[in-house]
Amino acid sequence: MADVIAIRVNGAEHKVGAHADTPLLYILRNDLGLKGTRFGCGNGECGACYVIIEGRAVASCDTPLWSVAGKDILTIEGLGSEGGLHPLQQAFIDEQAAQCGYCASGIMMSAAALLANNPAPTDAEIRAALDKNLCRCGTHNRIVRAVQRAAVKQA
Repeated sequence: MADVIAIRVNGAEHKVGAHADTPLLYILRNDLGLKGTRFGCGNGECGACYVIIEGRAVASCDTPLWSVAGKDILTIEGLGSEGGLHPLQQAFIDEQAAQCGYCASGIMMSAAALLANNPAPTDAEIRAALDKNLCRCGTHNRIVRAVQRAAVKQA
């Protein structure tokens, strides 16, 4: 039997009918239609599914629905606005930091959480914050430059 759980995603309230142990990733993609959060490994080890929950980058593939009831969840779709891109999104474009783009949304969410908590991170802090995000295309240096560029624009 499904439970009805209230969650807040990108500032909007949603009542979701699902089992409490359903991974947040499935709710975001299948119930709410937010396809920017990607399924990668299903074990919380690749970072493709990262979202920001209460200010922290979290793997949504192994986060049960019950654990996010009443918490603020931010996905890649909520990062920018209709009026313009978030500085991080623009920096990814400017630095050509996404090659295939599959991992980009998770990486941007990790970087956005870092910049929200540390608006002027060092190179080492950026690399540490992105350590759990895998990019098989090898654009790591461009990704770091994009985060540095976004940090300067936000300042």
